[in-house]
Amino acid sequence: MDVKSKLRDARTWLKGPEPWSRRRTAGECVLAGVLVLLAAGLEDLTGSSWQRQLVVAAGVALLSLLRRRLPAAVLVVSAALGAFVVGMGPVTIVAGWSAGRRIVGAGRALAAFTLAYVLGVAIAIVDGWSEQRPLLLVLFSTLLYLATVVIPGLTSRYWTQRRTLLHALQERNVQLLREREMVAGQARLRERQRIAQDMHDSLGHQLALISVHTGALEVDPALTDRQREAVGVLRGASVAAMHELREVVGILRDGVEAPPQDEVQAAARGVAGIAGVVEAARAAGTDVALTSSGAARPLASACDHAAYRIVQEALTNAYKHAPGAAITVELRYEDDSLVVEIANGPAAGPTRGEVVSGGQGLTGLRERARLVGGMVHAGATEDGGFRVAGVLPYGTEQAGAYAADAVGVRDPWVVRPGVVAGAADDFGQQASGMLATRAPMDWAAVDRELGRRGRFRTVALGCGIVVAALVLLVVAAVVSMMFLMGSVSKGMADRETYDSVRVGEAESDVRARLPSGDTVLTSGLGKGGPPRPAGASCLVLMSSEDAGGLTDAEPVFRFCFKDGKLIEKQSYEVKR
Repeated sequence: MDVKSKLRDARTWLKGPEPWSRRRTAGECVLAGVLVLLAAGLEDLTGSSWQRQLVVAAGVALLSLLRRRLPAAVLVVSAALGAFVVGMGPVTIVAGWSAGRRIVGAGRALAAFTLAYVLGVAIAIVDGWSEQRPLLLVLFSTLLYLATVVIPGLTSRYWTQRRTLLHALQERNVQLLREREMVAGQARLRERQRIAQDMHDSLGHQLALISVHTGALEVDPALTDRQREAVGVLRGASVAAMHELREVVGILRDGVEAPPQDEVQAAARGVAGIAGVVEAARAAGTDVALTSSGAARPLASACDHAAYRIVQEALTNAYKHAPGAAITVELRYEDDSLVVEIANGPAAGPTRGEVVSGGQGLTGLRERARLVGGMVHAGATEDGGFRVAGVLPYGTEQAGAYAADAVGVRDPWVVRPGVVAGAADDFGQQASGMLATRAPMDWAAVDRELGRRGRFRTVALGCGIVVAALVLLVVAAVVSMMFLMGSVSKGMADRETYDSVRVGEAESDVRARLPSGDTVLTSGLGKGGPPRPAGASCLVLMSSEDAGGLTDAEPVFRFCFKDGKLIEKQSYEVKR
């Protein structure tokens, strides 16, 4: 593998799952450059060598580029190095922000931030142990960690979760709109199915009657040749019309399940209209007998319409397939259902001309009966005729209705049959089975959050967080200054007091005139300076004198006691 392939693979790994556009690449390079300059400047202020500044700058650049790919590792490393490397401070803030945003899971984020805190404090204590100031180091390290790592991390996590929630709501809105369009499309398909069914049942019946009448006229010996030719044209037109009707019905019903018919039907389209259909058949010269038995009972509108369609379709089939045969139509009102039976004998003679069949009639009848909780049976009889029988329940709800309504349960995501979703209605406000208590989502507010107002609020939130961090640092500085001011009086002596003390004076008298030295400010001062007298106990105090210039030397006074007397006093400087 050549060098270019390795570099390409390294670049791909560095990018991770997030796409890097040119704008992001430029931004990352600019951010890394700014952090490198800050790190080099801070190291230069502390008097570091150029070699150290170069190493720190390279480490800062590397951590800045890796923080997206390895957020937890970069957080821990930067916090650990920041405990004794001043130049790592800026990159620690950026690492805290990135870790709070990209570490998946609250448990993992808590573990990463806790580990970074523990390592940072532990390394700070080890690095400053020679000065014997563990409590002060823990205090300052904790405040600094809270201000530079925890606050940016929590802010970043809140901001990311907020944006994720808004994006999820936006995707949900798109999904709901898509589902609403699907529901509207299904409603349109159901309507097309209903239209196809009605076209087949009504127009097919009328065209069959026209074909029967014209066929009878065509063989009438009383007609002249010219009239017979005209009747033949009419019969051909009716046959062509039935062919076209079959094509249209096939297009409308293409793969669509027949919908339930729950609308209120007119009386002429129910059981009351069956007599009219029979009379029309008789007027066409067909021998049709209509009988009814049992006490007439009202039917649900869908069942009433289904009974009418069964009779109409059965008569149409008899016209086409058994012309001249006697037909009987029987309505039986039984205890639990209405039985509609249509039977015809064999054809009186051979059929004349072409018989057109759409192949949809009996299938549509079975579907109608099934949707209202009934059934239809069709088949040949022993004498060569044909029989169609339908069983329809009284007043039964449609089988396609949602069954849970009987117990008062509704599914908020099921659209009821026969209800068309309004294109202008909000998806959460439709009455088609939606929960009445569901509050509609204000998508306009979501869009505003995702737009300019959201960006403005994000900037305002970031500025507020920066101000809060600065306030926290100021409070920490004030508390620390008050603590130091109280400790200074216990560990500092002036030159006049030092000169007034004489070697050989009693230890009790000398200690009464000097501060106690019981403060963390004097820790580590006793390790420098001239050798101590053997067997002596020494009190080391800070001097109120200025060492002069920006140096790391600290002027101190040392008083050594032995056998209850002051045996030595020294004034010197120690390096911090």
